[in-house]
Amino acid sequence: MAYVKLEDLVVNMGLQPVYYPDNIQSRIYTPEIVRPGLQMAGYFDWFSFERVQIIGKTEMFYIRTLEEEVKKQRLDRFFSYPIPALVVANEMDVDDTVIYYAKKYKRPVFKANAKTTRLVNGMISYLEEQLALETTIHGVCLEVFGIGVFIKGKSGIGKSETSLELINRGHRLIADDAVIIRKIDNRLKATCPELTQHLMEIRGVGILDIKHLFGVGSIKLEQFIELAIELEEWDNKKEYDRIGLDENFIEILDVRVPTVIIPVRPGRNISAIIEIAAKNYRQKLLGYNALDMYNKRFYNMVQS
Repeated sequence: MAYVKLEDLVVNMGLQPVYYPDNIQSRIYTPEIVRPGLQMAGYFDWFSFERVQIIGKTEMFYIRTLEEEVKKQRLDRFFSYPIPALVVANEMDVDDTVIYYAKKYKRPVFKANAKTTRLVNGMISYLEEQLALETTIHGVCLEVFGIGVFIKGKSGIGKSETSLELINRGHRLIADDAVIIRKIDNRLKATCPELTQHLMEIRGVGILDIKHLFGVGSIKLEQFIELAIELEEWDNKKEYDRIGLDENFIEILDVRVPTVIIPVRPGRNISAIIEIAAKNYRQKLLGYNALDMYNKRFYNMVQS
């Protein structure tokens, strides 16, 4: 089961330790966050204690209004649950009673400079990405005219060579050879393994450092995949789509990605075709489809 280490969350979110017990290895299994206002009011039914707990001004000021005995009872019960951590937003001072019961049960407590809403949103975004379903697929991912394009095909079909030409035309590399893909909000985000970041292998030349050869504008760390390109060897016996009637898709982590199948043979400018495929996809997103225009012209011609 995927999880995030508490220390990684602390570093990423810039949290300041108020009480961080030794030998505590909290693990976070869900991206969801709880603001325990109801728990501070004494309601513990359906308490999602496995989530990170965040206290803002409302909860903290409410705690300070409680009578001392009531405060102790509720905080004692709150910290008796195995919460991964409590984070106090807005850089507020943490009530001494909160620290006392955190130490009693050895529950980590942190402070954050960010306002409560911003802290919650940032933490959810970070945890969602870290806990997302993930796979690694052989291929190349680039940003072409702002569209995330994933190029797949058999080894030796020319994926890297085609991608190099696209980079030379001004497009940006995300990953070559191995593409890490995460499912986030039913979308696919591509990144590159650290080992091969900014690098590309070209048979006969070797390993190329794209960042140093073409500049920082030629690479990108991550990109949502919107279009897949499948390169395959030209088959004279196969009937290829010539007017765009066929709609092809591939499934990655149960997400369907529109796919263009491009047959490869000598003389075809594959990089130019991929550019046109990306532009055509953008046109469709904006509501224009060349096939619809063709059909209207054909219909009008038949009717006249």
